[in-house]
Amino acid sequence: MGILAEEETAICELLGSPELPLLSKSGDIFIGGAFSVHSQMAASSLSLSDAPDPLICTRVNFREFRFAQTMIFAIEEINNSSSLLPNISIGYKIFDSCGSTLPSTRAAMGLINGQERTFGNTCSGHSTVHAIVGTSESSSTIVLSQIAGVFQIPVISHFSTCACLSNRKEHPSFFRTIPSDYYQSRALAQLVKYFGWTWVGAVRSDNDYGNNGMATFIEAATKEGVCVEYSEAIARTASKEQVERVVRVISRGSAKVLVAFLAQNEIDILLEEALSQNLTGLQWVGSESWITAHHLATMKYSGILYGSIGFAIKKAKIVGFQDPQNHILKEFWEETFGCSFQSSLQETKQCSGSERLRDIKNPFTDVSELRISNNVYKAVYAVAHAMHSMLKCGENNEAVNASCTLKSILQPKEVVKHIQDVNFSLKSGEKVYFDERGDPAATYQLVNWQRNPAGDIVFVVVGSYDASLQSGKEFTMNGLNITWVTESFERPVSVCSESCPPGFRQAMIKGKPICCFTCINCAVGEISNSTNSAECSPCPLEYWSNEDHNKCVPKVLEFLSYEETMGTLLTAFSLFGAGLTLVVSFVFFWFRHTPLVKASNSELSFLLLFSLTLCFLCSLTFIGRPTDWSCMLRHVAFGITFALCISCILTKTITVVIAFKARTPVNTVPQCLASYQRMGVVGGTFLQVLVCVVWLALAPPFPHKNTMYAAERIILECNLGSSIGFWVVLGYIGLLAVLCLILAFLARKLPDNFNEAKFITFSMLIFSAVWVTFIPAYVSSPGKFTVAVEIFAILASSFGLLFCIFAPKCYILLLKPERNTKSHMMGRDLHDSYL
Repeated sequence: MGILAEEETAICELLGSPELPLLSKSGDIFIGGAFSVHSQMAASSLSLSDAPDPLICTRVNFREFRFAQTMIFAIEEINNSSSLLPNISIGYKIFDSCGSTLPSTRAAMGLINGQERTFGNTCSGHSTVHAIVGTSESSSTIVLSQIAGVFQIPVISHFSTCACLSNRKEHPSFFRTIPSDYYQSRALAQLVKYFGWTWVGAVRSDNDYGNNGMATFIEAATKEGVCVEYSEAIARTASKEQVERVVRVISRGSAKVLVAFLAQNEIDILLEEALSQNLTGLQWVGSESWITAHHLATMKYSGILYGSIGFAIKKAKIVGFQDPQNHILKEFWEETFGCSFQSSLQETKQCSGSERLRDIKNPFTDVSELRISNNVYKAVYAVAHAMHSMLKCGENNEAVNASCTLKSILQPKEVVKHIQDVNFSLKSGEKVYFDERGDPAATYQLVNWQRNPAGDIVFVVVGSYDASLQSGKEFTMNGLNITWVTESFERPVSVCSESCPPGFRQAMIKGKPICCFTCINCAVGEISNSTNSAECSPCPLEYWSNEDHNKCVPKVLEFLSYEETMGTLLTAFSLFGAGLTLVVSFVFFWFRHTPLVKASNSELSFLLLFSLTLCFLCSLTFIGRPTDWSCMLRHVAFGITFALCISCILTKTITVVIAFKARTPVNTVPQCLASYQRMGVVGGTFLQVLVCVVWLALAPPFPHKNTMYAAERIILECNLGSSIGFWVVLGYIGLLAVLCLILAFLARKLPDNFNEAKFITFSMLIFSAVWVTFIPAYVSSPGKFTVAVEIFAILASSFGLLFCIFAPKCYILLLKPERNTKSHMMGRDLHDSYL
């Protein structure tokens, strides 16, 4: 045991001499308290040869002193109650944690072991307190909770918000009456997102409170699409150079919003340096630790913090809590009134003891903003209700003032269990309970620093956050105007890149955060109809983007119409060709009794002219909006009319060849030749009609919206239905033309006076050239030009047949009538019997 005793002695020397509680009172049960009544530690010299000097805490923290007085007030209120622990008195022992982990360790040892320094073989194993309220700093509370947790002594913190304290494995006996930063950090992320601040700076306390809270905030902010330009840390013991560097980073940053996850000591250090460097123009977003700190809401810091916004604990009113219940702290009195009880000090006035606290305005005397103090109040009442349940108060009978069964030994484990199960309401109606992690319900008020008519800064509630509400509805605004750092209602803008308007999308910049981007126009056929779109959306198949790329509009329907120039010209040529054919028909009819017309086989000539008229007119079916009927009509009409036309020419060619190749006189040629001519025309045409009927029956042409060829428009065209049917129709016409060309070529050396075979040969050459050229042009032409090429081929071949076959005859009929005689037609080798 000698070695153990030496180690304990070393620890005690390190912690300093055991100190008495700052405030204490005896009772049946004890509640310990640990508050940072002093906020600084005096520097002490450390030596390897000498024992360290005792820890000395300095600089009274009025706010923390008020917390201690709140605890005392709550205990006295319970002791005077006849319904809660009626015959049990609660005592207290309040230690100064000095806002640091080392004094917090000393306070924990003092609360658990007492003040005597004893080393022996045995100990009682029972703590001097049954529960501990404290501390305000997360790092100090972690130390306190870990020490108390070994003995299963419950610790209820009123101001420690680190999410790490919710870990039941590491802190099995820890509770708190303030929400975890797990919720506050997410609430802050939603807040900056709500106001459109996607580019923010961040500064934090370099301790468990700041590091854990900021890490959770950055994680939540990233999910909300918010980027953090920089994240700096400030320690309470940081050197002046380190603080100067942090302020320089903040001032040089481009973010106009600063999220400050700082404890009060660190915010004080940062603001002092910010004043010296004239750091202004930033919109501050604060955590609950300092956002309602009255000592900051002064003219000194108004140029920096005016317009700040952040989440705070709900404000409450504790009835009867006004003046302090204890006046034993001489230091507090001297600090408050700026006087001294030592008459030897000449520079400071002497305290008379008659000074009035009511005339002083500081964080202790101001009870208008009881937020964290109310948490202390709830913590004490939670312990009292747990004890009330544990001691079976009022179970023997139903009387309100029934006595409690006081046990000689209260097991800490039982106290923890009953604290976990408490569920009660304060006088104000506020419910108090803990979840399975020892946390309360997470609710916050959103406060904004504004000026009242007197010019003082006040904390105005402008919204709220309730984590118990449905996801996405936790954060609400109450509709009040918010004052910003610019001292106006115009919200500051803090973005890395300007917003991309509709019609543009964000493009990431290599090496930069996701909030830094360039705006790129949406591609053709794609739109973005919202600001800052991450990507553009393609329009539906039959729609296209407008010029601004922010709306999908119906695609332009393209087809060869009568109204456009090309359609008008082709229509004019078609009607001109049909009219010219009718004129030729009229001329032939007028001269039908002349030798030339008779020699031209007038019946076939009139039938050929009729078919040519239909060929010219069938081109009109290709113009206009395609419909079911027009699609079937255009290809069928084209195939049948041209088959009729070429059949007439083929029959005429055969007739000419037979007439001029006959070795016997014409009057011996069978008189049924005319019947064979009709049969030839009908037969040649009938085969084409049969092919068309089969085509229409199996796979007829139909209207089709072609969206593949041109993305920005829809081409209305006639789908062939069956490509085989189309090419069979076209191939059959080509076959007739080739037969006709061969026969006409064989008959090209007939007598010159009546050599119609030459003109037929020439017309077939033109016809074949047109349609051979048509095939590649038809396949390669886009959209409506495909139809135009087909119409051009029809008109060109029709005009070629009309001019080559009938132009020479019309020339003789109209301009050379002297050649239109029987003798001239027969010549010296021609049998007049044919005529």
